[in-house]
Formats: sequence, C-alpha cells, structure tokens
Amino acid sequence: MLLALFFAQVLPAQAHKASDSYLSLTVQGERIEGQWDIALRDLEMAVGLDTNGDAAITWDEVRAHHEAIGAYALARLQLASGNQPCPLRVTQHLIDTHTDGAYAVLRLQGACAAAVTTLDVDYNLLFDIDPQHKGLLRLTHGTTTSSAIFAPDARAQALQVATPARWRQFTDYVRHGVWHIWIGFDHILFLVSLLLPAVLVRRDGKWQGRETLRASVIDVLKIVTAFTLAHSLTLTLAALGVMTLPSRLVESAIAASVILAALNNLWPLVHRWRAAVAFGFGLIHGFGFASVLADLGLPQGALVLSLVGFNVGVELGQLAIVLVFLPLAYALRRGLFYRRVVLTGGSALIALIAVVWLAERVLDLKLLA
Repeated sequence: MLLALFFAQVLPAQAHKASDSYLSLTVQGERIEGQWDIALRDLEMAVGLDTNGDAAITWDEVRAHHEAIGAYALARLQLASGNQPCPLRVTQHLIDTHTDGAYAVLRLQGACAAAVTTLDVDYNLLFDIDPQHKGLLRLTHGTTTSSAIFAPDARAQALQVATPARWRQFTDYVRHGVWHIWIGFDHILFLVSLLLPAVLVRRDGKWQGRETLRASVIDVLKIVTAFTLAHSLTLTLAALGVMTLPSRLVESAIAASVILAALNNLWPLVHRWRAAVAFGFGLIHGFGFASVLADLGLPQGALVLSLVGFNVGVELGQLAIVLVFLPLAYALRRGLFYRRVVLTGGSALIALIAVVWLAERVLDLKLLA
C-alpha cells in the first residue's frame, strides 16, 4: 500500500516540468496586444505538427501549420470587457526556446468596445487533452503588472486592470506551488528517499524500528526544515535574477541527487547526516523550482509577491506528503515488509527511475513514455 501510494504515478513521468503556456497581455485603453507561448510538444498533441512522423518537429512543419495553430489557440481564449467581446487575431508566428524546449510564439492584437477596466479571460487551452496543463498570464497596464494562473478548475477569471487583486494573485501562486510539488516527481522521490529511514534506526549494521513516534517526528522535521531552507534560498536568488544555472545542469543534478539519496538507503554511509544531505541537494532543487517562475518573466515587483506565494505552496505540498507518509511508515516500521520491500525495494526502484531521468537529461533522450 505504501509503495503504491508513492510510486503509482511515477512511471509515466518523463520530465520534471509540467505543461504550461505563457500568455502576456498589455492593455492600453481599449487596445490589447500580447504574446502567447505554447509548447510545440503540446501543439503536436492538439494539432499534429510532425507531418512526416520522424519525431522531430521542424520550422517548415510548424510554418505549414500556422493557420491551424492560430485557429486552435484563438478558439480556446476569449477576452471580454463590460460584457462585450474583445476579439483577438494572430499577427505573427515565431519560435522561442524555454527551459523545457521549443515553443510556438503567437503575437496577438485585439480591441474592446471601450477602455478596459476589468478584463474577463476565458482560457481553455489543452484542458481536454492534458488536465494538468496550466496557463500563466502576465497582464500589464501602464506601470502596473499582475498575474493569473488558469487551470481546469479556474478557467474563467475577471482581472482588474488598474488595481489588480494582490491577494488573489498570491493565493493563485500558493495553489500553483502546491500543484508543482505534487507533480514534481523528482522532488517527491528525493524527499521520500530521505524520509524512508526516518522511522528506523541503524544498530549493529541492521535497521530496527524506532521506539517512539517523537524520535521519528524530530528526524523528519530536521530533514524537511533543511530541505526547505536550502531550496527557498536558491529559489529566491534564481527567481530574482541574482544567481542562475543552466537548466540541463540543474535538472541533471536533481536526478543525481535522487539516485544518491536512494542508494544511501541501500548502503547507509551518511544515515545520521541526512539533514545535511537534504540541505546540500536542496540548494540544487531550488533552482529547479525557480525555472517555473523564470519562464513567466514577471517584473520585479510582481515577482516578489508571486515568489512568496509559490514558495508557501511548495511547503504546504511538502507538508501534505509528510502527513500522509509518516503515520503509515511508523505503523509498518517493525515489520520485515517495511525494511525489505518498502525501504530496500522502494529505494532500489527510486534509484532505477532516477538513473533513467539522469540519462534523459544528460543525453537529451526520451526513454520513459
């Protein structure tokens, strides 16, 4: 049961970053201009860009589908103001590269019947194909910038142009942070690898169940606190542009951290120093979290609020995982099933999955379908 809880969704995961699109809109009076970045891999699922079926999407194939891409996208984005529609049109097609691959870039123009004070946005891109998809919106009016996150349960939103709802923006990013940690399988498996021995103690070269729940809780608190402090530090530095690392290096290092944490359960070399391991590798994981916010490209003022909300969401997501994990692990700790199947077998499985991730990220392959 414990293994199923943590690994049931891992095998189909092939990448750290979930499906997102990036929509930037600038409102000036009744006029609207913008840009919409949509991943080519997502458009391939929706429109079918790979004409020759060679698993490589070329510029010629994208260009041949410009009309279909524009029609598909605009049919799933409606803007309105004062109960009057604000029709959009695509003025230019481009290609750009984000941290997770190539994106089609649609330059947009539109107009409303009168000057916009509240913009009603109805976003439905890819939800019928990928229920995990998110639409990240940056809305600019003069010097004021706000943001919103669209999801299957938040498709339609009314956004104040001049005085954006800061609390709503904060709570949107809290929710996004929670969701990101839950679908960030590499982060979850790293944390689980460190938590698996928390209900055990190493004596005479053997694992034995801890005597009290209090001891296990203290061990978990040390690990989670160290991980939180570390990734919060580098997430903040990276998101504010103080320090950045290449995406492939970060994602590869995250996969390597999962491997090492899992192998340490099989050959415990640093059992008593797992909190230090959590802090050290947590610094790398923070750069991974930052990539989600970096692609949105928010200006400094809005980024700080979004960063705090996102970080709070990540911590809440971690807390939910711990609250599910710890009681189950503690209840099973004394049995041979936990030591051999959950700890040993689970750690071996985690290491194997992470090895595949590492190969994918270092060699730019796609091994897990």
